[in-house]
Amino acid sequence: MSQATGDLLGAVVAAARRSAEVRAAGTPIADLERAAAARAPRGDLFRETLGRAGIRVIAECKRRSPSRGVLREQYDPAAIAAGYQTAGAAAISVLTEPTFFDGALAHLSAVRAAVDVPVLCKDFIVSERQLLEARAAGADAALLIVAALDDAALARLLREAQALGLATLIEVHDRRELDRALAQGPAIVGINSRNLRTLEMSGSLFDELSPWIPRGVIAVAESGLRTAADIARLSAGRFNAFLIGERLMTERDPGSALRQLLEAAAREALA
Repeated sequence: MSQATGDLLGAVVAAARRSAEVRAAGTPIADLERAAAARAPRGDLFRETLGRAGIRVIAECKRRSPSRGVLREQYDPAAIAAGYQTAGAAAISVLTEPTFFDGALAHLSAVRAAVDVPVLCKDFIVSERQLLEARAAGADAALLIVAALDDAALARLLREAQALGLATLIEVHDRRELDRALAQGPAIVGINSRNLRTLEMSGSLFDELSPWIPRGVIAVAESGLRTAADIARLSAGRFNAFLIGERLMTERDPGSALRQLLEAAAREALA
């Protein structure tokens, strides 16, 4: 249930909803339920992994973004994810939204078959069926964007994700959204420094919102993380993990770029 009209977020949510409806028309719910039942999502492992000590990166696979266009002409999410895992990624995020990000649930399935680390389904989820699709494709966790949901829908989708064994990363972009998220008692909250309506970045948002995240909640920093110094500084503060996508996807070898970033961040943390 989008709260945005006439902006990018509203357009993306509407497109995601239409795509889900098209998939629903082509796949009977009974078939989807059977596929989901054959999976054993590891939501607990996703939460545990992000909560461990050290610099934890959720490395992202995505071909395109609304802010920068096509990031990678030759896009092989399974190979990219395997490289991320070898480099030390704590988890893999896979963009599955087709209209604005050139994503697909098939990408998630391919990544699931290629890696052992937990996998996050990153999409604009507004329905229980989308969560079922995420499980059927092999996800261990799903993204829920507070700006795209009212409180009732957020609570309903959190309950459904839990029932399906999926962890949830609840994404917020300002203090009001953070308060709404925390009212649901989440295990993991992500602060996205990119405004999804305007695509503008706020370099100060991490510092502004992090003091309001309770210590028992895993905090994830998303978007705008470019340097090892950025990651080391935030890791020394409130943040447990970092979701990094474009910074890696534009490199010739995303896995190698991640390894170098993690090594440099570890050196910065010791300096």
